[in-house]
Amino acid sequence: SNNNPYTSFGATLARDEEQNLWSTPHDVTHTEADDDRVLYNMIVVRNQLDKDSEEWQKLNYDIYTLRQTRKEVRSRWKHILEDLGFQKEADSLLSVTKLSIISDSQNMSKARDILLKLSEETNIFPTSWELSERYLFVVDRLIALDAADEFFKLASAVYPKRPGGDRLDEGSSPRSV
Repeated sequence: SNNNPYTSFGATLARDEEQNLWSTPHDVTHTEADDDRVLYNMIVVRNQLDKDSEEWQKLNYDIYTLRQTRKEVRSRWKHILEDLGFQKEADSLLSVTKLSIISDSQNMSKARDILLKLSEETNIFPTSWELSERYLFVVDRLIALDAADEFFKLASAVYPKRPGGDRLDEGSSPRSV
């Protein structure tokens, strides 16, 4: 028998990467929400296909695209949190696990309303994005910090809804015609 504790290290890293749905290594809390399960199921199906097949390539692309979209949405939220003065707290405010709880059940409907308003009145989420339960927890935390309204105002200014769902790229300004 091999007593080397590192023999399965590579296999563990590869397995962790497949479970790494939100690009947070070693986070076993994924696949708890519906959007996590969708991504997880895509990964399972892809892994059962031949890597040279067209179906595998399409699924691989869809998985990559979904992960990139999630990273972009998280980046937008982090940018606004940092602009509100939560530079050191931004990552912890955005961290949601299966152990996360809503701070006050009274805030649940307000958090849902704000999240829906963010979705409808800003481009903080892509047009095709289905609202994630993950951000309900973040909004709840913002309500507890009395920063939810300021977050919405800043999100509206930084990611305003544009006709056709387009938004300006960060760093660019509107062109005068």
